Amino acid sequence: MDWTWYLFRFDGRIGRAGFWCSLILVFCGMILLLCLCLGIMNALGSEVRSFNLNADDVFRIVDPTAYRWALLDNLPLLLLKLAATALTLWISLAITVKRLHDRDKSAWWLLAYFMLPGLTKQFEDRLPDTYLMLPIALASFILSLAAVVETGFLRGTAGPNRFGPAPEARDDSAPSAKVWDQSREIEFVPPRASPPGGMHVKRGA
Repeated sequence: MDWTWYLFRFDGRIGRAGFWCSLILVFCGMILLLCLCLGIMNALGSEVRSFNLNADDVFRIVDPTAYRWALLDNLPLLLLKLAATALTLWISLAITVKRLHDRDKSAWWLLAYFMLPGLTKQFEDRLPDTYLMLPIALASFILSLAAVVETGFLRGTAGPNRFGPAPEARDDSAPSAKVWDQSREIEFVPPRASPPGGMHVKRGA
């Protein structure tokens, strides 16, 4: 399996199984990055009160007030967190885009599925506290739920689509699959079969 294509490239399609396996790998990578960052900060003698990696960090990048105090307090910690967040974001987008391609949807659907709900959550404490915000909150929840169902549970389009062949066809093109297909073509002649050409063997004489 070509994990560099799975994790870093945006072309092609992946199925549901590949999507969930990639997410598990991303989760393990986030834990590894977290431990690495904490180890670096301890080695530098910096006091680390709290450090985490999650999807909300992506939307804090566009919020100037989110990192204002961290920038003044601990610049190395902030740079490490930004680097880890950028790597995690790239991998997550690559996986999700290929899964949307499998559903015959463009990557522009990310704006509706992830950007709008994420930005709404990031700035919810600064939005007007009125009933007019209820439709926005409801739409954000529905879009988040639709994104989970769309990318994680729905079957991809049958056969090739505008983004490439089906994930099963990509797997079947491997050399091992071709050898296996050839071995299935071997036919065994039953013992009672007649000789070729309709010839008959005389008995006795």
